[in-house]
Amino acid sequence: MTNDSALGAARKRKEKPALGTSIGIADRDAVVGAIMLAPAVIYVAALVAMPFFLAIALSLSNATVGDPGIHHFVGLANFISVVHETAFAFALRNSIIITAATLVFLTILTVLQVELLARDFRGKRFVHILLILPWAMPVALAAVGWLWLLDSEFSPIDWILRAVGLLGPGTVLGPANNLYYLGREWLGISAVVAINVWRTLPLSTIIVLAGRTAIPNELFEQAALDGAGYFRVLFRITLPALGILLTVAILFTVLIIFGDMTVVALTTRGGPGYTTEILPYWAYLKGIQGGALSQGAAIALFLFPVLLAASVLALRLAYRREGA
Repeated sequence: MTNDSALGAARKRKEKPALGTSIGIADRDAVVGAIMLAPAVIYVAALVAMPFFLAIALSLSNATVGDPGIHHFVGLANFISVVHETAFAFALRNSIIITAATLVFLTILTVLQVELLARDFRGKRFVHILLILPWAMPVALAAVGWLWLLDSEFSPIDWILRAVGLLGPGTVLGPANNLYYLGREWLGISAVVAINVWRTLPLSTIIVLAGRTAIPNELFEQAALDGAGYFRVLFRITLPALGILLTVAILFTVLIIFGDMTVVALTTRGGPGYTTEILPYWAYLKGIQGGALSQGAAIALFLFPVLLAASVLALRLAYRREGA
């Protein structure tokens, strides 16, 4: 018997259990796979699927906080009712504007920050610590800081603008001595966008930075030898290589910002009036504070098609780039 034949026979004896021996559960790939997958399935079913179908049932009923039972089927009456309210147009408009503006500024700042952190310089580790602080900081604590910065009377931003002659009577931003950021419609929306960018920039930077450091340095060295400038390298090498990770960062941004009400609830509270309300916060006001669970669920379900479309589009773009 040759050596190859002996090795083949040994492998067969090793792969096949001896007669009279039983295969344990840990040796069954299908069973082990099901056990490992079970926690994720239970999590999705308990915390995603069940609340989602419960929200659909509530939106088609007349449930309230005082009577949360799903007794009477009203069809699409709740959706029709909330669509005809003036606050719905503001909430939908603000949700789209805030998400889109955050996405644009976040993408630009992420690329700039990644390009900075991809280079070696003194104090780089300290900069990394400062980078992660906005993401690690509790939202309530961050809101306190932003409320001070945007205070209608003691804002340090207004103080600086007055000191340089840009704010006050007879100035470009005057005549008032304060801008009242959280008391004006578009300044309030701009403040929410700025806070969202500040909060989500660390996450998107970390995601994209991982791909930036994986690009071989030989590509940049060859581009430098060919005389390519910074912007040519950026648009011909860096951004195409980061396409998938930028798509992932954009997807996370849309999912986080469009479905989040924390910043608005802690800063503008939807005011003045309902000019800075967004769909999640309006759903909370209607369903929880207002007691109309069915209408609150109907408003919340308006978020689902947008988030689903954003997820599908981002994943398709990622797959296309990966296959290219």
